[in-house]
Amino acid sequence: MNQIQMSQNSSFSLISTKKIIQMSDVWTSYDSKNFALEGINLSIDRGTNYSIVGPSGSGKSTLLKLMNGMMIPSKGIIKIDYVTPQMNNKKFKKMMHTIGYIPQSLGLVKNISVIENILLGSLPRLTKVQSLFKKFPENEITEAKRIIKLVGLSGKEERKVYMLSGGEKRRVAIARALMQKPTILLADEIVSELDNVTAREIMELITDAQKTMNLTAIMVHHDMQLALEYANRVAVIKEGKKILEIGVEGDNIVDFQTGDMTTQEIMEMYSDDA
Repeated sequence: MNQIQMSQNSSFSLISTKKIIQMSDVWTSYDSKNFALEGINLSIDRGTNYSIVGPSGSGKSTLLKLMNGMMIPSKGIIKIDYVTPQMNNKKFKKMMHTIGYIPQSLGLVKNISVIENILLGSLPRLTKVQSLFKKFPENEITEAKRIIKLVGLSGKEERKVYMLSGGEKRRVAIARALMQKPTILLADEIVSELDNVTAREIMELITDAQKTMNLTAIMVHHDMQLALEYANRVAVIKEGKKILEIGVEGDNIVDFQTGDMTTQEIMEMYSDDA
């Protein structure tokens, strides 16, 4: 359902859509010969938790790169809040800071402190001089400390990142993304290589942030059970194609996209990862 707000003189001032991300027949390639993604149709509701699951090399990470403008499609249409995500698009450049992106590598600066890493998320709000000399205003430092507490890193503000555990590093990466004050959070395999307990702690953290900050969280996973446990919907990607979109409602796994998979195959996919 779309919402339209109008100014007093009845001219349109803002159009807001429930669908924050829309992809229509999207194809993309890294070498102009072989397609990494083929015919992707995707629609993600604002303020929800959405997961993308599939084997290595299936195109999951490529989907995130398309959403944050790091890649452009060979054909098809992508809209992020009505804006085409391309680096040469002026409207998209203005909204880039509202997309928090956590790559598989986390992208942290390992030889600086936790709080310094997190403050990097505020750079888009600083003046050129402040950005150049990393002179962070007091209000940004206060906000960084608030987020540090939010992600459970109190007392480790001055610790160098290379001294942290794997789970703690992921908390720093999440905190840096939240420091951007995003509306969309993209996370690529953020719980991979973590033990089950730590993985769930990270998932709980992102879910809490998604709800309290009204974020749209889009996460790439390899674990179907974990994805279904936390996401409103899960897209299954195989060999560059979206073959299924499912979710959990009560005690049922609901198929939102009728595909070639049988109910038994869906259940086996869930059970194997369990």
